[in-house]
Amino acid sequence: MVIVCPGGLEHGGGIGRQMGYFLRERRRTGSSLSYRVVDSRGPWFLGASPLHVGFAACFFATAFVKLLAVRCGLSTPCIVHVNITGRGSTVRKIILLTIVRWLKLRYLVHVHDANYAEEYYRRGAFMRAQITTAFRGAAKVLVLGARDEENVSRLLQLPQRQIAVLHNAVPDPLPELAKVPARAEPCHLLFLGHLSARKGVPELLRALASPEVAPRRWRATLAGGGLIDEFRHLAGDLGIADRIDFPGWLDEAQVRLLYSSGDILVLPSHAEGLAMAVLEGLSYGLPIITTPVGAHPEVIEPEVSGIFVPPGDVEALAAALARVIGDKELRKRLSTGARRRFLEDFNVRTYAERLAELHDSLLNSRDPNPIE
Repeated sequence: MVIVCPGGLEHGGGIGRQMGYFLRERRRTGSSLSYRVVDSRGPWFLGASPLHVGFAACFFATAFVKLLAVRCGLSTPCIVHVNITGRGSTVRKIILLTIVRWLKLRYLVHVHDANYAEEYYRRGAFMRAQITTAFRGAAKVLVLGARDEENVSRLLQLPQRQIAVLHNAVPDPLPELAKVPARAEPCHLLFLGHLSARKGVPELLRALASPEVAPRRWRATLAGGGLIDEFRHLAGDLGIADRIDFPGWLDEAQVRLLYSSGDILVLPSHAEGLAMAVLEGLSYGLPIITTPVGAHPEVIEPEVSGIFVPPGDVEALAAALARVIGDKELRKRLSTGARRRFLEDFNVRTYAERLAELHDSLLNSRDPNPIE
């Protein structure tokens, strides 16, 4: 199995974390399959300057060479697992999938985009045709939820049997949870993700500065890359900079420590596929305040494991924050529901078993679409 991942496992954002969790679980349980990871882009922080674009091109060329080496040394069946999102990822992966088909390698496409229908519609006729060809040639297309399943089937005219829904999943942090001391005030709010307007960071800061929330006892950590300086300045303008920490990009150990110190996970995104931060929050038993976008309604049960607010609605977000910050019993109830929801469906052990079974089935079948 060759897993193509932008940024590899260390710098691939949510995709990299998900593939890393999967491979770690396979190593833990033992696997009869051999896995190789190919970085198709390089670290996200290479940016878009000409020099950095050159570095990214080198990673892409290296990915091609590695696939060519796989093909030339092929003595056993091989499947290429290609992870794809929108914009630059789509361009790179369509080129790479053209090469994969030229090398006569079988492959599956794993869609992680916030809304791949938007990506498809914003492309011209030529690129749409290339996307359609690439997806139709896949042995399987994996999507994050029911919305994506419907969109991909409708837009690309794919039969249902060629598509499978595979919700993201995360490891169980029970050992870390067992070591967490009792949490004391002020209430610690967490945001983890790329700091951007799409993730709802402006609305979050304005909600925190609102008359409903500002007088309450809270502190917040907004962790991740992106427009850190811009949002730090906005927090200053709103008068709440001294209560918010912007630590930037965190490694996995730092993320675990942060979740262990948190009381509420907030992610007011305008668009998501299925946010890893939401699943990680559930695994730590954090009440979730998020938006009903992407596959989130398939994960969060309102008033049981979390609270939904409309995207872009500062007043609704402020009301939800004030309510959960101010009600310890509500936080306790949502925490119990969050942890239960994680254990039901979003432990990476089940995810790894299902994905490994799919890989094994594809490797041992010449039917291009062997799994329902």
